[in-house]
Amino acid sequence: MKTKSLRESEGSRMANNGPILITGAAGQVGAVGRTVTGLLLDRGLPVRALVRREDERAAALRAAGAEVVVGDLLELADVYRVVLGCRRVYFSMSVSASYLEATVTMAAVAREIGVEAMVNMSQMTVSQMDIQNSTPSPQQRQHWLSEQALAWSGLPVVTIRPTVFLEGFFLPITGPSVRDRDRIELPFGRGKTSPVSTADVARVIATVLADPEPHLGRIYELTGPRSQDMHGVAREFSDALNRDVTYSDIAPQDWEQMLKRAGLPEHLTRHLVTMAELNRAGRYDRMADGVERVTGQPAMSVREFVSLHADEFGGRRSSNQTANRSI
Repeated sequence: MKTKSLRESEGSRMANNGPILITGAAGQVGAVGRTVTGLLLDRGLPVRALVRREDERAAALRAAGAEVVVGDLLELADVYRVVLGCRRVYFSMSVSASYLEATVTMAAVAREIGVEAMVNMSQMTVSQMDIQNSTPSPQQRQHWLSEQALAWSGLPVVTIRPTVFLEGFFLPITGPSVRDRDRIELPFGRGKTSPVSTADVARVIATVLADPEPHLGRIYELTGPRSQDMHGVAREFSDALNRDVTYSDIAPQDWEQMLKRAGLPEHLTRHLVTMAELNRAGRYDRMADGVERVTGQPAMSVREFVSLHADEFGGRRSSNQTANRSI
């Protein structure tokens, strides 16, 4: 049996035959693609980072050591150009009405070129879906169809199914209300959830891309270390920030109107509204050990995450401030 270090050494030699393609590499700091790029570069592996445009994010990727290429996942010629020469591909795309088209385009090109591994970012809800059981979210349906298409393609695929992201959901959506009113305001009812950090998801993906052979054909479901209702989540916020944070269960229709007033695209709004519906129904009450199984390290807790981003949640109150308030 090969040791882990020997497999990683062989993986590095394979990667040196061509760069590892990372789509979505120009995401914000903390985004999965951007973080995966940094983790692979830290391992000394060559990375080709696909971006939509030349900007300061592309410049930062280039400065970090990535080969930066500009292209559109919906343009067949662009996808062929950026995949050519790559042996491994990480495929992901932000919530979009064109997600399925992009996936099939990538699959067709990857099969034509003959990539050795394709890591596909999916969603945990897909595991609860089939032909007769779908969801109202067009995005979740596209993820399910994308997994079917990749299975038909015969490509060597590794599927990543994370639950809701702490960075992508809890930070931007709950940040303002926690910062301004010490409240998490969501229409989740008593439903339990186990959000995962994108940092943990990125560690899983980077580990797989560094040495994909042991993982080919596998599906990894990724959650945080605890499934709890939003009152439990609020307690973790309170512990991390050293101030009282509570959960306020708002009406689903009010939340939907708030999303619409924010000017979000209809496709994204429908997706977020569906996520809330599924949370209330207990569909996000899931636990999986994928993070620790792949990386050897446990997933980050909500408390740890909030501590890392305390400033964005309004800051951590000192012990003196807490004592003065309780007098």
